[in-house]
Amino acid sequence: MSRKQLALLEPTLVRQALLDAVKKLSPMVQWRNPVMFIVWVGSLLTTLLAIAMASGQIAGSAGFTATVSIWLWFTVLFANFAEALAEGRSKAQAASLRGLKQTVWAHKLTLGQYGAPSQRVGADSLRKGDVVQVAAGEVIPCDGEVIEGVASVDESAITGESAPVIRESGGDFSSVTGGTRVLSDWLVIRSTVNPGETFLDRMISMV
Repeated sequence: MSRKQLALLEPTLVRQALLDAVKKLSPMVQWRNPVMFIVWVGSLLTTLLAIAMASGQIAGSAGFTATVSIWLWFTVLFANFAEALAEGRSKAQAASLRGLKQTVWAHKLTLGQYGAPSQRVGADSLRKGDVVQVAAGEVIPCDGEVIEGVASVDESAITGESAPVIRESGGDFSSVTGGTRVLSDWLVIRSTVNPGETFLDRMISMV
């Protein structure tokens, strides 16, 4: 089983999803999904019919009707569980992305060249056109374009791909994404976006 699959089945997420699946049995919640609402109504009706048959109020096979009811309730609960698990995973991912944004610092250069004087600033203070220097082991603080240097970059936090990629100035491999990590050497990067417009911001908004 892959690391992503294991993360998806994290016990904390599964427990919360099970609780949320039961809470989502509320008709006010089911009403938002017409298909599952019809299944929910069918589950309720077959349950009432099974009870009526078992008590002798109407004729019919109580066992068969109860079996159908159980399967219908299972369908509703499983759909609720899958939805709640996806929501929980998305919330956890969004929280992780927000945490990444809050903890990243940047070495902002006064001149657009390697080795120029720099000051340490928060990544969220960078503006379009600012130039930063990122060394091995540091997180790239902004979306931008490499204007100097060559380095291998770990983009697994964004793409999920574990193999590092090469980023260098010029050509098709000069773009970098905030939140990725430089593994070797160094890069001088010019920011191409303003706060609130980064890839991480769009990811958080979408999630």
